[in-house]
Amino acid sequence: MRAKRTVALALAGILSMASLAACSSSNSGANGSKSSTSVLNVGMPNGPQTENNNPFVNTSAAKQSGYMRAIYEPLVMYNEVKTSDNTKPWLATKWEWSDNYRKIVFTIRDNVKWSDGQPLTADDVAYTFQLLRDNPGLNIDSVKYKDISASGNQVTLGFDGSQFVYQKKILEQFVVPKHQWSTFATPATETVKNPIGSGPYTLKTFTPQTVTLVGRADYWQEAPAVKEIRYTSYNDNQAQTTALATGQAEWSFVFIPNPQAVYTSKDPKNYKLWFPGVLGIHGLMFNTKVKPWDNKFLRRAVNMVVNRDDIFTQGEAGYFYPKVDNITGIPTPTGDPFISAEFKDKKATVDVAGAKKLLTDNGFTYQGDKLMDPTGQPVTLKTIVPSGWSDYVTNLEIIKDNLKGIGIESTVDKINQDAWSKAIDTGDFQGSMRWTNNGITPYDIYQTIMDGALFKPIGQAGTNGNYGRYENPAATAALNSFANAPDEASRTAAMTELQKIFVDEMPAVITSAASVGGQYSTKNWVGWPDEQNSYAPLQPTLENALDIIMRLKPAGS
Repeated sequence: MRAKRTVALALAGILSMASLAACSSSNSGANGSKSSTSVLNVGMPNGPQTENNNPFVNTSAAKQSGYMRAIYEPLVMYNEVKTSDNTKPWLATKWEWSDNYRKIVFTIRDNVKWSDGQPLTADDVAYTFQLLRDNPGLNIDSVKYKDISASGNQVTLGFDGSQFVYQKKILEQFVVPKHQWSTFATPATETVKNPIGSGPYTLKTFTPQTVTLVGRADYWQEAPAVKEIRYTSYNDNQAQTTALATGQAEWSFVFIPNPQAVYTSKDPKNYKLWFPGVLGIHGLMFNTKVKPWDNKFLRRAVNMVVNRDDIFTQGEAGYFYPKVDNITGIPTPTGDPFISAEFKDKKATVDVAGAKKLLTDNGFTYQGDKLMDPTGQPVTLKTIVPSGWSDYVTNLEIIKDNLKGIGIESTVDKINQDAWSKAIDTGDFQGSMRWTNNGITPYDIYQTIMDGALFKPIGQAGTNGNYGRYENPAATAALNSFANAPDEASRTAAMTELQKIFVDEMPAVITSAASVGGQYSTKNWVGWPDEQNSYAPLQPTLENALDIIMRLKPAGS
């Protein structure tokens, strides 16, 4: 649906790299500096950053490192981990949807000031949504805003169609000051040297490796116990892991292949990790326009032999992306309320004999131990993956071994990230591990995989979903029905239809859930979310990072 992942998913692939930019391993922001109970040290393995504080731009340092979350604030905090209690008023004190999610009215909090002392008003909120409507380069979620107005302390948004599937993106929108952003000639490329936000912190210093924020004296809420935050951009996963293990970094989101050996065992009392799954997925995406992978029985057979347990324990190190084994591909337990009764207890398990029978019952044959397609050609699968994405590489090697059991010769072609991105974008591939968007329902999963409205022929670039070039009018119709359903019963019926189509057609082999976790230390700070108190996702680049920072207290206090 969109050209990028949501943040939780966009960074996950990048962070899976074994190494990023090759450069000096020095760290001017954290190395050599003693920890302080008033300072929080956050790290990400993104390599040296160029100063860009634009909160709308996915590639900006502010977005990649996560420090925009402490400067700018959302209207609503949305907790996608705890679906039963997932919204918390922030800059908006209340909000009300009407006309089947075609209209929403926000009531904006009084007595909030921007960091330059000017008041935050409903006009600022309306202006922020106008920026998104009028500048496609800023509207990375592609929400189709239409009517926008402000009156007193209320902001009203009107849409042509139901925004049920987009409500999270609308509610969690951060706000920028009109008196600053109206001066920018090209907001989409503006680097915002002096970010003015309503959050509790302001930018103190920027270097390519470390950004320092300091607390404000006039913040509208009780001032957080954390007085200074240092965001350090480490050169690669190994450097970030070392920083966590030595205590230089206290909070991060990074793939550690052997976390117990190299991280948690260094300080079992204080070094923790938590990676909760959400309604987004990772899996093997087929190019359904390349023969023989246009054959649904072949795709279903592959789904029957992929060992998800091995992928979770080996590729994902037993924690990073939780296993998904429901036949619908919907992650559990988060997605349990959406799984239809027909598929509630149906799990994808390894069944080599069943897969072979499915194939031979539907036109495939064997020559010795080699699988031949209905035209008599040997079945092969060439997969591609960025060479540094270590978990994806391992996952594809596992799948390669699994496919031998049904006579398919598979290869894993490790290429650079730019070449991979171009191949996925233009359809120049047979198979690859990839992710989907995530959201408050499984709609985002199925839309990323099966939406005909996003279809582009092989060779045409600019793909914003449906990377496997899957075409099925029934799937597109069910997606539209779900998005525009007049009531819950209609939505349930559409979701059931989507599950039936997915299980029958299997345009992707879903193996893992997206996660919104992180590593953290309780040596200096306590109050982190965890499995027992899942008040927020733990990833330091998400909007909820501010909620976490606000709750942290010095250890022992």
